[in-house]
Amino acid sequence: MDIGKNTIVRLELKGQKFEVVVVPEKAWKYKEGEQIPLKDVFVTEEVFKDVGRGEKASATNLVQVFGTDDESKVALEVLKRGELLLTTEQRREMVEAKRKQIINLISKSAVDPKTKLPHPPTRIELALNQARFAVDPFKPVEEQVNDAIKVLKPILPIKIVQFSFKIRVPATYASKTYKQITSLGQLKSSQWGDDGSITVTITVPGGARSEVMEKINSLTHGSAEVTVEEA
Repeated sequence: MDIGKNTIVRLELKGQKFEVVVVPEKAWKYKEGEQIPLKDVFVTEEVFKDVGRGEKASATNLVQVFGTDDESKVALEVLKRGELLLTTEQRREMVEAKRKQIINLISKSAVDPKTKLPHPPTRIELALNQARFAVDPFKPVEEQVNDAIKVLKPILPIKIVQFSFKIRVPATYASKTYKQITSLGQLKSSQWGDDGSITVTITVPGGARSEVMEKINSLTHGSAEVTVEEA
């Protein structure tokens, strides 16, 4: 069976092999936890014993191993529990995509401890290359960020921090901007004043400090009173 640019997820269970044909990028994202419609993941929900030979798994084998001969249910189990097989090019593309995610997350979450300013993505990328950091296409981004920070520390002054913003918005803009301002970070508290003002406390990733400040000033036309400290 010619699967073209698609690929296979293989599950070996109870001494038997089961394979399904999937779109590599969609299957990868689904296994990463993204909400991808299954119709976009599977090329077909048929379950094979050997895709290359076009040999389908028998209904008897499906029942013996999975307790059902419903191929859509079995295909989902194979997708969830099986190994996503990638070509060299597919793996390279996925590694590069994950590398960009890691770099962007570090840039948003970490700062130079001395200046409290974020490192630009290009600086982080160069430092990761210098450290020969190997990206795992299947390991969650958040876990790899922690690993990346460890190898970056001998090269860059870097620290993951969060900042607490206490924002008082005058009555003129309080109602108009409440939703936008509270969405700028993780809401910790909010309190309306008798004068119609609102005082909000949010926490934001270290690298987003300047961006959040700019948005607050833009939304309130510079009228907000803002206090920032490391959370």
